[in-house]
Amino acid sequence: MKINQLASVFAIGTLLFAGCKSQQGKFEFLSPKTGETIVLGQKVAVRMHFPDTTIDSVVYAIDGEVIEKKQDTSVVTLDTESIGLGARNLVAKVYKAGKEDVAYSNVTIVPESPRQYTFEKVNEYPHDTKAFTQGLEYTNGTLYESTGAGSELISSIRRVNLKTGEVLQKKEFVGKSANGQDYFGEGMAIVGSNIIMLTWLNNEGLVLDKTSFEQVSSFAYQNSKEGWGLCYDGTRLIKSDGSNKLYFLDPKSYQEIGMVAVYGSEGPQDLLNELEFIDGKIYANVYGKDIIVIIDPETGAVEGQLNLMGLHTHASQSDKELNGIAYDKASKRLFVTGKQWDKLYEINVVAR
Repeated sequence: MKINQLASVFAIGTLLFAGCKSQQGKFEFLSPKTGETIVLGQKVAVRMHFPDTTIDSVVYAIDGEVIEKKQDTSVVTLDTESIGLGARNLVAKVYKAGKEDVAYSNVTIVPESPRQYTFEKVNEYPHDTKAFTQGLEYTNGTLYESTGAGSELISSIRRVNLKTGEVLQKKEFVGKSANGQDYFGEGMAIVGSNIIMLTWLNNEGLVLDKTSFEQVSSFAYQNSKEGWGLCYDGTRLIKSDGSNKLYFLDPKSYQEIGMVAVYGSEGPQDLLNELEFIDGKIYANVYGKDIIVIIDPETGAVEGQLNLMGLHTHASQSDKELNGIAYDKASKRLFVTGKQWDKLYEINVVAR
């Protein structure tokens, strides 16, 4: 046999051996694939590649919790409705003759695409262009506003005449907090006779008397280290910190009592900023965008998206981004404004 014929035989043998080896493969997930995005409510078939189909048992777990134990290699059905939104780690362990083999996968469970909304402008009112708006509340016929310290402006809490934009009462916050940061006002909410106002990097929330604006007390942040937006659902305070997480606070002790991660149809919905609680949903403006997302507070699903592009047509050099949502529960009026905007708008939400 010639040398080239020997080489050919050797090559064919090598390929056959490699083919057998690759066919045998390793214990791994065939579906769902690592990094896959799955819509909440879907039932997903979990399929594995078993190098040897004669096994003693296989155990399936999600985020460390066992969901299925089997003694064969049949398909397992994953009901995502019971798992909830978010990134989930899948682990399968197969056992045979006292030996264990492990396979891993990870998926992200997201809600369906949100309903799309636009707006109808109903009224517009004057707004102080020195108000670096961070929080907005309307209650008992009065508009309250918290502002931050942007571009030589001083953080403040204000009582405002809605129709004229006149600042009827104001308290400014100067100096530094205990952590050495200059006070920078952020979102606020009203609970009973108090205004609860966040600060940005000061790791401190301020409790103010609603009538006098005098400080009653303060509280430290916990897992959520920054203060962005705040609203009240009648039972809990809900706090944003710029991430995709919303934190629930006890309205008396101001201690964190829970958290929900917010997901849209494309994944985590971060940059959640100013918040307002309206008819059982959280309205949150997305920092840097003319968009308000509508969130289910129990699941964290973004159920709607309100596009406000084109609303503010009086832009000037001092204008910053959309920031400020207030709701008049009695008359069902929705108000929005932005940092240093010269207008505050009353709008209707219109389904597309």
